[in-house]
Amino acid sequence: MLCPNLQVTDPEVFTWLMNELNRQREVINMIPSENYVSKAVLEACGSVANNKYSEGYPKKRYYQGNHFVDEAEILAIERAKKLFGAEHANVQSYSGSPANMAVFFGLLNPGDKIMGMRLDMGGHLTHGHGVNFSSKFYKSSPYVVDKATGLIDMDDVRRLAIKEKPKMIISGGTAYPRIWDFHKFQEIADEVGAFTLADISHIAGLVAGCAHPSPFPFTDAVMTTTHKTLRGPRGAMIMCKEKYAKQIDRAVFPGLQGGPHNHVNAAKAVCFGEALKPDFRVYAHQIVKNAKVFAKTLMDNGVKLVTDGTDNHLILIDLTDRGVGLGAEVAVALEKAGFCTNKNTIPYDPSTPFKPSGVRIGTPIMTTRGMKEDEMKLTGEWFAKVVNNYKNEELLKKTCEQVKDLCIRFPFY
Repeated sequence: MLCPNLQVTDPEVFTWLMNELNRQREVINMIPSENYVSKAVLEACGSVANNKYSEGYPKKRYYQGNHFVDEAEILAIERAKKLFGAEHANVQSYSGSPANMAVFFGLLNPGDKIMGMRLDMGGHLTHGHGVNFSSKFYKSSPYVVDKATGLIDMDDVRRLAIKEKPKMIISGGTAYPRIWDFHKFQEIADEVGAFTLADISHIAGLVAGCAHPSPFPFTDAVMTTTHKTLRGPRGAMIMCKEKYAKQIDRAVFPGLQGGPHNHVNAAKAVCFGEALKPDFRVYAHQIVKNAKVFAKTLMDNGVKLVTDGTDNHLILIDLTDRGVGLGAEVAVALEKAGFCTNKNTIPYDPSTPFKPSGVRIGTPIMTTRGMKEDEMKLTGEWFAKVVNNYKNEELLKKTCEQVKDLCIRFPFY
């Protein structure tokens, strides 16, 4: 972690990295799309695999000198298939958005209709939002959540699918704190003759650890980033039924990408290997236990939550009972108090995406650091006090010191 060569070669970048390291050590990071990877994953990311160009696939490269790169990529593929029970895996995708694009490119034609969760309901930009490629090249007919409960009404999804007849139905999102019924999505898709894509980027670690139902083996294509709850490097992969393997592989390369990032693929192999160990399942279940305790503590202290709780790693706070568009202001106050979160829209938000009325949090990193139910209750009470008194600078300063003291008890790196 000391980076001795960097310290000599570029002290400015070295200083920046050390400052970032200290920030990560001293805050309670509750952004649900982030995690702290192992030192082994970091080592693979910073390895000599960065030096090799490898257009193509294992044993079918356009460059010489890829014997060992092939071994690493094959290892990542086989581990991914074993971890999730997938028939086929492509580990070359650079990140989640390009990976979703590859699934569309491989299975659809321009102008085909897709149906995913609307962005302001908890979906993702690449699931059909108006400013994104997914609605520029494909027609989008999004589904929403129930206004009263914040939950997906699968009967409404079915009615919309029968009416719109999409070529692809997308499940998964970025701010939905409940269980995804992947099997029901598949039944609806079968009824209307659509492909299914499950974007499990947020919950992949929970799926791998059997803490959330899996979209395998029935879903046509499954995309996931490899960071977040899976606790690997920043990247993505696509898994699919064997009958779609050629279409997916050709969409990734040469359809949308050039050479893969071999150092990241090596780190993915490490990540998948770690997730195959028994203690990862314990970790995944602890994430959910922690989230449930933290959510209950918030509600017990007067903080309103979308859907009144959580079934996964994610909690979405609704601040509309305190005012409209307070998400950014409260998130800044929480950061001053030592909690790193992000502002977020809530379903049927009366404000705009630039000034949303919610805050999104999660428990993956707290769990990675070894915190459990007792720490969730303690920090949940601190967190709620800040939300309830977010303009109290003295409280923010005091809480920040409490957070630092707790982080010392749960070191990382």
